This record gives sequence, C-alpha cells and structure tokens, in this order.
Amino acid sequence: MTNHAGNNLVQIQGTGRATVDLKSELERLKTLSGSEYWRELQNLASSGTVGADLLNELPWREMAGAENGLDRRNFFRLMGASLALAGLTGCTKQPPEKIVPWVVPPAEMPQGTPLFFATAMPFGGAATGLLVKSFMGRPIKIEGNPRHPASLGGTDRFAQASILDLYDPDRSQAILHRGGISSWIVFLGHVSRELQRASSDQGAGLRILTGTVNSPTLGRQIRDILARFPAAKWIQWDPTARDNAFNGAVMAFGQPVNAVYQLAKARTILSLDSDFLTCGPGTDRYAREFAQTRGTRGGANMSRLYVVESSPTSTGAAADHRLPLRCGQMEAFVRGVAQAVGAPGGANPPAEHARFVQAVAKDLQSSRSASVVIPGDWQPPVLHALAHAINAAIGAPGTTLLYTDPIEANPVDHLASLRELVGEMRAGRVDTLVITGTNPVYSAPADFRFAEALDRVRLRIHHGLHFDETARLCHWHVPDTHYLESWSDARAFDGTASIIQPLIAPLYNGRSAHEIANALLGQPDRSGYDTVRGYWRGQQSSAEFELFWRRALYDGVIPNSAAAPRTVSVRGDLAAQASSRPEAKGYEIVFRPDPTVWDGRFANNAWMQELPKPITKLTWDNAVYVSPKTARDLQLSDEDLVELQYRGRTVQAPVWVVWGHADDSFTAFLGYGREHGGRVAKGAGVNMYTLRTADAPWTGTGLAVRKLGQKYKLACTQRHKWMDGRYPVRFATAAQFEKDHDVFHKHPFEHAPDREDTLYPNWEYTGYAWGMAIDLNACVGCQACVVACNAENNIPVVGKQEVYNYRVMHWLRVDEYWHGDERNPHFFNQPHMCVHCENAPCEVVCPVAATLHNSEGLNEMVYNRCVGTRYCSNNCPYKVRRFNFLLYSDWYTPSLALMRNPDVTVRSRGVMEKCTYCAQRIQSAKIGSELQNRRIADGEIKTACQQACPADAIVFGDINDRNSRVSRLKSEHNNYGLLAELNTRPRTTYLARLRNPNPELETEAEHHA
Repeated sequence: MTNHAGNNLVQIQGTGRATVDLKSELERLKTLSGSEYWRELQNLASSGTVGADLLNELPWREMAGAENGLDRRNFFRLMGASLALAGLTGCTKQPPEKIVPWVVPPAEMPQGTPLFFATAMPFGGAATGLLVKSFMGRPIKIEGNPRHPASLGGTDRFAQASILDLYDPDRSQAILHRGGISSWIVFLGHVSRELQRASSDQGAGLRILTGTVNSPTLGRQIRDILARFPAAKWIQWDPTARDNAFNGAVMAFGQPVNAVYQLAKARTILSLDSDFLTCGPGTDRYAREFAQTRGTRGGANMSRLYVVESSPTSTGAAADHRLPLRCGQMEAFVRGVAQAVGAPGGANPPAEHARFVQAVAKDLQSSRSASVVIPGDWQPPVLHALAHAINAAIGAPGTTLLYTDPIEANPVDHLASLRELVGEMRAGRVDTLVITGTNPVYSAPADFRFAEALDRVRLRIHHGLHFDETARLCHWHVPDTHYLESWSDARAFDGTASIIQPLIAPLYNGRSAHEIANALLGQPDRSGYDTVRGYWRGQQSSAEFELFWRRALYDGVIPNSAAAPRTVSVRGDLAAQASSRPEAKGYEIVFRPDPTVWDGRFANNAWMQELPKPITKLTWDNAVYVSPKTARDLQLSDEDLVELQYRGRTVQAPVWVVWGHADDSFTAFLGYGREHGGRVAKGAGVNMYTLRTADAPWTGTGLAVRKLGQKYKLACTQRHKWMDGRYPVRFATAAQFEKDHDVFHKHPFEHAPDREDTLYPNWEYTGYAWGMAIDLNACVGCQACVVACNAENNIPVVGKQEVYNYRVMHWLRVDEYWHGDERNPHFFNQPHMCVHCENAPCEVVCPVAATLHNSEGLNEMVYNRCVGTRYCSNNCPYKVRRFNFLLYSDWYTPSLALMRNPDVTVRSRGVMEKCTYCAQRIQSAKIGSELQNRRIADGEIKTACQQACPADAIVFGDINDRNSRVSRLKSEHNNYGLLAELNTRPRTTYLARLRNPNPELETEAEHHA
C-alpha cells in the first residue's frame, strides 16, 4: 500500500491494481443522500476495481498463502489501507456513551497517565469482576476488582489472557455474505425481509442458537424476540455447560438451583472430581477463601481437604488426602459416604475403599455444618444428587453452602436443547438459524453430525469473534465484539450483576449480541449502550437512575443484586430417582476441558498455548493422560502415538504418563485440533470432539487403545531448569510443625550463614529494601501469575519448537514436584522467578556490568548493555534468567503494538531477561510518594504476579519496615530461603507447606516429610 499525501491517492496492490482518489470521493460523498450514505470501507469500495480487489485480496476465506499469493506482510498492508479509508466515516456523529473510571484522576493529571475502569468478563456461565488499565485510550492490563465478590482483587489465567484476544489480528474483520465482503446496512436489509417472511407463520422456522447467556439484558431481548415470534425457539449450546449439575439438582430437589460455597467457614471439604480451586464459576473467590484456612493462616482450625478424582488436578495437588479413582467407580464411593452419614441413596462401599470412605464420613459428621461436599461439574447427575443429599444430612446448607436461583437468563439442559434443534433441522422445520457465541460445528457431539444437519437450513447467520468452523458453513457472518469493546451486563457465580463497559471502540467494526438481537426485534438503530441502560432503567426508580448508573460503572458491581438464598429440601423419593448402576468394565475415556485453551475458545491465544498445563507442564498440544500401571500394561511411554477407538470412531493422539492418574482410565482434553479460527489455533493438537458422543459426553467405557509404534514430539517445560539434589519444596504435617517449629530447617547441607561468612560485600539499605514471600500453603498452581507477568512485562511467546529446545521466555514459572509412590503421590506447586539475591552470583560474572545491585536490593538488568554472553544464566543456581535467542518479540503486527505496556522495554534479540519485581511499578509509586513527601505505604506496590494471584499467595513489600506484611511472613517459623545453603541470601523466600492429614489414613511413609 502506498499513500501519496500530495494528491490524496491510496493504491492497493494485489493481483490487480486500483487507485482510490480520496479527495474526489469526499466531494462525491457530499452529493449523496438517502440510502446511498455509507458507513464502512466496504460501501465505498463496493463498485469498480477497488471492490473486486478487496474481495480477492483480503483473506476472508482463509486464503492466506493461496493462489493469489497473499502473505502476512501484504495482509497487514491491506489492513492499514482499510483503517486509513475507514477514517473517512465522519459524516455523522454518534451520541456520547460515557464510561466511568474506577479511580477519578485529578484535573492536573498529565496526559498519558493510565486509568483503571471497572468491567466484567463473562466466562464459563458466570462473570468475574475486573479492573482494566487503560493507557491513552487503549486497554493494556487486566486486574481483579476488589469490590467484586467473584474476584476479591484476584484473577484467573483466562481473564489475564483475554487482553490478547482483544488485539488478536486473526479476529474476523468484515461482514461476509456467501464468502464476499458485505456491510451492516445490507445485512439489516436482508434480515428485515426475512423477519417479514417469518411474521406470516409467527416465526415457526426461526431458531436462535446461543452459548450460555447470563446477561439479564440479552436474556430479556431474546424473550422479547420470542414474544414477537411465538413459534420461534431459543436453543443454548456450550460444550462445557453444567448440564449434569442442572439435572442433578432437578433429581435431588425437583428444580434447578445454583450452589454457592462458603469455604472460609469449612473445616472438612470433600471434592468429588471438582477442580474448584482453578476452574469453574467462583473459582477465584474459592481459592482465596480456601487459602485463608490453610497453613499458618488457618491456625488451630486448619481445614482438611479430601479429593477423589480420576486425573490429577490443581485441587488434587492441594489435598491432604487424595484418592485416584476411575470415573466409573465414583458413584459407588459416593454411595458409601451417603450411607455412612445417613443420606438417602446410600450403599455399602467397595471393600478396597471402605477405609477411606469411613474416615471421610467420620470427618464430615464430626465437623457437621462446617463441612461441605463439592461434586465436579462433569460428574453424572446421580452423583450431584447424592452430593446434595450428603450435604443436607451433615447440615451444610445455610453455612458452608447456599442455594440460590440459577444465574443463567434461561437455565436449560444444553445437550437436550441441541438434540432437539438437530432433529428439527434434519426434519426441515428450521428455515432461519441465527448462531451467536457458540461454535457447534466444531464442538457438538460427533453423533449429532451437526454440519450435515446445518446444511438443510435455508438461511444460516453466524455471529462470532472468528471466521471459525461454523462460520464457514453459514450464509452470513457478522464479526462479534470483544467484551472490552462493547456494552453489556452479566451475573457472577452468586448472582451479583455488573455492567460491562467498553474501554475501546470496536477495532474491527464488530457488532455485539445486543445489536444482533435488536436487529431481530426490528430496532437496528438502537445501540448496545441504550439497550443495557434501558433494561436497568426499568429496574430502578427514574429519579435516581443516573446516580445508580454512575455508581454501578464506577464500582463494577450493582449493589444488592446477588441472588437471595433459598431453602430447598431433598425429595423423599431421591433413592428411587438416583437408582444405582453397575460399574462398566474395560478401559474408560474421560473428556475434560483443556486447562489452558478450555473448550477451544482460547486456541488462538498464544499466551494460553504456551502456558504450561498444571501437573504435566505440557504446552502447545493436548495429550492423552494415562497412569504408569496402565502404560506398562500397554507398553506405552511418553510421546507414544496411539489410536483410540471408541464407539465406531477413531483418533490418533500422543500419550503422557501421569503419576497419580487412575488405572485403566484415559483422560482426553478438548479444545484442540482446530481447522479454522486463527493461525495459532490451526493444526495444534488433536480434536477430541470427534470421539465425544451425546449419550456419554464426559466419560464412557469401551475404549480400545492400539499402539502405533511412532512418536509424537511434545513440548514440556517440566524438564526445564532442574535443581537436582536440592530441597526446593519443604512440607510437614501440622502436628509435626506444632511439635517442632524448626522441622523445615533440618535438611542436609543447609546452614544459616553468618553475615560475615561471605566473599561478597555487605549491602546497607538506609531507605527501602524490597522483598517477597510466597506462601506454598496458599498457592494452587493456577498460573494466573505467569500470564499476568506476560502482559505486564511484554514477554513474547517462542512457539512449540523453541519450547522443545528449552528456550521458553517466561520470567516466572510454576514448578511441580512429587513426593511418594507413583500411584498416589503428593503434588506440590512452587512459583519460581528471580529471587534477587543479596550475594548474587550473576552480578560478579557479567563482563559489561549489565546486571547490577541497586540501593534497594534489586538485581537489575540494563538491556542496552547486555551483549549476550549468558555468563549470568550459567552462574544462576535458580535458573530463572531467559535469553532472547531469535527476536521472539513481534515487531510487525500493528494490533499487538497497541497492547504493550509502554513502561517496559520491548527487548530485542541477544538480550538476557528476568523478573525485575515489576520495577516500573516500584518507580511509579516512588514518584507519587515523593511528590506527596511521604514514604510508600505497605501494600501500595503490588507486583503483577501478586496482584493477579487469586489465593493471595504472593506478598511483596519493604522488609526494612518491620511492620510490613512481608516482614511478618518472613518471621514465620516455616519461612525458608531457596537453596540457602549456597549463601546467595535470596530476597524471595517461601513459607513451607503444611498438611493436615487424618491420622486414621496417614501411613508412616506419608507422615515422613
């Protein structure tokens, strides 16, 4: 693309060449009237060679690298031309839609000062309250909203990574009609004609297919559409929907309910294959509340966690007792617990698990209302019903468990809803199908053959962020807006509502779901802003609405909107409803959402692809998990390629041997094997949806496994940066710690060196002395800290091959350690970053003094000095330095440049990088405090990892301040320095892990620390 400023010409070069005279076009626009007004580049270029060139050149049909030779560089040249021409759309001025910052800046605040705005992210059927940092009108960092009950100031990895989705250059960027570029005006005209046609039979052939909707406004809009077209239907499909919880509640109570746990009050917790600490609605709050009851924080009332699961999870790693169990054996176990506590539906437990069942039941009965049983979302309805019955028997409701009405706008069984739609499509009863917020061609059960049924629908409209598998089979595709680009609302896990306010205008001319719904309502001119305001105006008194609206935007929470607790009773015929089923024999397959890409919606997010998965630390792929015993039985080892045969379908996938996995069970993760939806997603991993069937969406037996005799290379960071022969993680039982507080400091080779016992000079700190303490009792290994560090410090991804070459660039990693036998070991998480040694081995070996010790104890990196000798990395015993081998930072994608933190240098090739304790945040706080002539208050500075941590496991501050929180933690008896025997005197220390085992289950081997 070339821009000749002198003659106002723009040339777009491709297979042909077209020239747009901008000056003449502006003059022509002045003469247009009526329907000839244009709002987009596509309208302006809809005729002549410009329109033809755009149709042929832009990769709307996945044409990158196709016959027209469009490469990545030319793609972004064309997008630059699009943005240049789009700037001409100044014919009309939209009314202002004001957003409200979370912190109101003073009038004298200089230009460029970042602001924070409260909003919320809908995900997994619930919303999480967020604060989003905006710099010069562009959002660059996400934090948790401390005023929101679902986050309490923390976040999860998905929320942190969602900022990258906003700037994803692979997002859909134009409205398409049958593969060609169209416009919003043309789309509205088409929809208007179709609605007139639908009115003749009250919308009998109209179907609306959405994902999970928990937006009160959107729910109202869809109900209004159904009122306008009484014969139309609303279907919901989310491949990770909590259908089993829905049906289990109906089985137990006769109606659906929402379960809200209050773990701060719990002393005994039984998790039934529920990863409640890192996945699902309310997970951030649950991690925070659980951490409050652990280690020295829990004190004498330290909680006890039992976990029964088939595949190891982060919640299982936090357990005091963990039992690996096939999913097919889970029901018998739960019935044993039910019988022991006197709940309906109980039965004698299997003999091999009787000891564990009795110990758990005794603990639950002892704690009574301070106990709770948490069933996993993916367990069958009968298990959910039994869990409700057990909770009722021990008195959990009202204390550790609250029941409310469902938080969804229309709670339904998603699988049954989709099954009905597929049947109607095959029967030819669906004339028009509008799909928004879901990708059923990719994620629907394989036996539904959704793509085949979809082909029988006359008019198919798709609305989504990407031109994905479903969009390719639809007649119309309308780009969706990111939640940071549009107005909406959503409810949290407890029903608390928040207004979703945008921080930036739509980057790619997207339209929100509210605007699509308005189009179906015959109100195409009504904006999302007016729609959301209109809904909430109806919920408030008109005299006070403006005050309510501003306060809701400012706080990020609508006051008093949480769902009221309900009292429900277990049905008297529950035992008959929850009839027992015999355990099926043979190998079972277990489907689970992937811990990083989830159901596939984050598959094009490079941060999530490169984020190591909990427990295994795999990246860029999904593997089938298997236990060591089953692997030996089948003569399998890591990276062996196998063929999985299940119910007439086959797929080839690599295996990964996982300690603590249940025998005769194979865990397959969803979300990979995408064919469309972005360049990052395409080709990564294996599509396990092709094996998933409607009658057994989460687990089933009858799996056949055949070894193919080939290897598939997997990139795993667990094998990076080993500290062999050391004692990085320390743990003991609470009883041991109470008896001997020095139990953690009796490891071989360790000593507490005197200050003079060193060849290094002593440092004196008269001002601040920064340090960090990490509580291993609170850390749940969710890795939100890793993604937050990526976003804050402009850390690049390197790709699968470079991860395989041990060249990952993460400044912070969370290592996994195991203790015990392979069948059921203890798992431990330990975050690792630069520990900022007092006696830093890296500093003395740098030939150009690129790594320095500053006056506040930080080990700094001067990037412009670094010449890449890597001596510092070789001399670092903690292996926390990263070398930029191949210019991993993306310097060329324009949208990604908007995302970067301007306070942190974007590094080039040949530079050593490491954690800086977020030096930019320290400097910002110092400048602010010096202007006010005061010291920095404790807690005023939070590093990115600390602020993101949902469990509050990371604490940073001034260790010269003896009253600071970090100083108090460092004075705890279980505080220790990593590799302290090397006399590096690290500024980052750890609080050793305390376990609270049941003496009736603890063996001598488990008891030994």
